[in-house]
Amino acid sequence: MTTKTLKDLFIHALSDVYSAENQMTKSLPKMARASTNPGLRAAFEMHLEETRGQIERIERVVEATGMKLQRIKCVAMEGLIEEGQEQIDEIEKGPVLDTALIAAAQKVEHYEIAAYGSVIALANQLGETESVKILGDTLEEEKATDQKLSVLAEEKIAAEALGQ
Repeated sequence: MTTKTLKDLFIHALSDVYSAENQMTKSLPKMARASTNPGLRAAFEMHLEETRGQIERIERVVEATGMKLQRIKCVAMEGLIEEGQEQIDEIEKGPVLDTALIAAAQKVEHYEIAAYGSVIALANQLGETESVKILGDTLEEEKATDQKLSVLAEEKIAAEALGQ
């Protein structure tokens, strides 16, 4: 599909973030299994459930707008996941890997925050007020997850990695 209009761009952007979220449903369990910190493991497991809900929200937007998502793969998310997997493969299980997993997860969250912000801006321009609200809920969840990861990194994981 050629992108010619803002609606085309909205559909493409929403399709891209839909792909990203679906990729994360496969990556988050691997990150949880790789983590040795119970709080981090729980955070990954909780975010997996949130991610499933975020996918359902995108499906609600699709249904409400009557549009059809494109079958595309989010190459940005694919790269972020690959980078995280390299760390899982290369770093021994323990606090250092947990710290690397947090950094990898925060890169993902920052990408998703940017992606949802852009999609919401497009929905706003198109007058898709219901989509703005639905996607806004997801954006807030992504921001909250990023904040939780920051707290974990600062309060627990970093101290463990430093041997304290």
